[in-house]
Amino acid sequence: MSGDRRGQLLVLGSVAAALLLVGAYLAAGGSSYEPAKTQDPCKHRAWRNPEGLQEIAQQFTLSALDGAACELGVGRETLARALATPEARERFAERYGIGDAELARAVRAGLVRAVDDAEEAGALSPLIADPLRSTLREIPLERAIELINDAEAIFDQAQSFLGPAQSLLESFLP
Repeated sequence: MSGDRRGQLLVLGSVAAALLLVGAYLAAGGSSYEPAKTQDPCKHRAWRNPEGLQEIAQQFTLSALDGAACELGVGRETLARALATPEARERFAERYGIGDAELARAVRAGLVRAVDDAEEAGALSPLIADPLRSTLREIPLERAIELINDAEAIFDQAQSFLGPAQSLLESFLP
C-alpha cells in the first residue's frame, strides 16, 4: 500500500470516528443538553451535618456567599469569582454598578447569615456566635473578604477561644 493511500485511509477513518462520536452523543440525548440552573442564593439551605473544621468552613463560606449574593441580587458563583482578586472585584463593581460601601454591607450581611446558619446547625456555640455577629457587622471589607475566602481560620480561632471551658459553659445554657 502506498503512502498516499495510507494517508487517505487515516483521514477517512478519523472522519468516520468523529461522525460515530457525534451520533453517540446525539443518541445519548446530547442535543437537548441544558446547563444546570444555579440555585437562588436567597433560598435557605440546610447544612449537611458538618463533621470537622474543614466541612464547617466550607459550608460557612457557601452560606456567606449566598447571603451576600442575595443582598446584591447576583448569583453566588458570580460573587465568588468577583471576590477572588481585587481586579475581579473592580470589574464586578463596574459591571453591576456596585460601590465599595454597598459591597461591604452585603458581604457583612452574608457573614452574619453564615454565623446564624452555623449556630443553627450546631457548628458554632451561641457563646461565640453573638459576639462574632457584632464583630462582623463592623469588619472592614478586605478582612470580610479574607474571612469568606478562608473561613477555616475563623472557626479555628472561635473554637480555640473557649477551649475546654466551652462544654462547661454550655451546660448552663437552656
